Amino acid sequence: MDNLLFLGNIGTGEIILIALVVLLLFGGKKIPELMKGLGKGVKSFKDGMNEIEKDLNSDTPKTEK
Repeated sequence: MDNLLFLGNIGTGEIILIALVVLLLFGGKKIPELMKGLGKGVKSFKDGMNEIEKDLNSDTPKTEK
């Protein structure tokens, strides 16, 4: 898995260029807010996945030997 999703062979120069474009588009003040929102979204997704896993585990009957 050398390639990162659809990005192919992306190097340091390309990553720096992308970071500069994002900085120019959103500005320095907006980026922390975007990252905070992204972090909350990821946390919410993980919590939801854990909740579903707990529900599935509690619904399955346990086999006794």
